[in-house]
Amino acid sequence: MQNKKLLQQAHEFFTIGQYDKALFLYAQVASLSPANTEYQLYAIFCDVASENPTQGQALFDYFTVASNENIKEAIDEVMNMIAQYDSSSEQMSAILENTHKTLETLDAIEYKDFEKLIAKRGSFKIAFQDIMFSTKVAITSKDEFCNFVNQLIENNFEKTAYNYLDGFNEYFKYDKQVMELYDKLGNKTIELNNK
Repeated sequence: MQNKKLLQQAHEFFTIGQYDKALFLYAQVASLSPANTEYQLYAIFCDVASENPTQGQALFDYFTVASNENIKEAIDEVMNMIAQYDSSSEQMSAILENTHKTLETLDAIEYKDFEKLIAKRGSFKIAFQDIMFSTKVAITSKDEFCNFVNQLIENNFEKTAYNYLDGFNEYFKYDKQVMELYDKLGNKTIELNNK
């Protein structure tokens, strides 16, 4: 239980760019469970992000998406990426390109591409129905997450909205915008039940 709380706090610091605070908490979690490779990875993400925030966040985001599919494969793949990382931007660009390709193999669509699909189809609802059974939307920032979940709620995909909120709960649990989405979803469900 202590690990989960510390990890949650560390993720919150990481997502807002406070890598030194996140690293301190990740180190505590790793010391409590020294055999857990996942916890060690988070500390490495902080190290990368302190040198290059974009690259560190990209690795963190990729790992978050990939670990939902298969945690062991995600750990192995990210460890391999990190092993290749030597602070050279050329190498890191290649790593991120591999990350992008791997996201594609997960049958995921990046949020910016999903927004293009919305524009092309003329509505969020139609675009989401096009992909909902075959493709996942790869969320890479809190803003994308909040916008996407808000659109799910607005278009009556309440169950999917709950799944996304619960799936990312450990990362954004005490975030004000996310709490507002939970409230909005609760109110929407009450309204539908009263109809």
